[in-house]
Amino acid sequence: MLVNIGFGNIVSLSRIIAIVNPGSSPMKRMKDEAKKRGKLIDATEGRKTRAIIITDSDHVILSALQVETIMQRINDTKRTEDENP
Repeated sequence: MLVNIGFGNIVSLSRIIAIVNPGSSPMKRMKDEAKKRGKLIDATEGRKTRAIIITDSDHVILSALQVETIMQRINDTKRTEDENP
């Protein structure tokens, strides 16, 4: 299953480990470290980062959507899959 994380950017739902708020110091460090390793994907289209998505491949994806919005889209995607197997 795929989930839209904003502005036409899509992530595989099975690869997501966590979706977190970007405000804390540990999340800022994680973002900086991912950038140094070449594992940072900026999907904000130049807007403010409102959620950080962490994947099982150690990629860190920045989204301009809030965590709650992404979770709602995930739930909608799962609901659609359940109704149309």
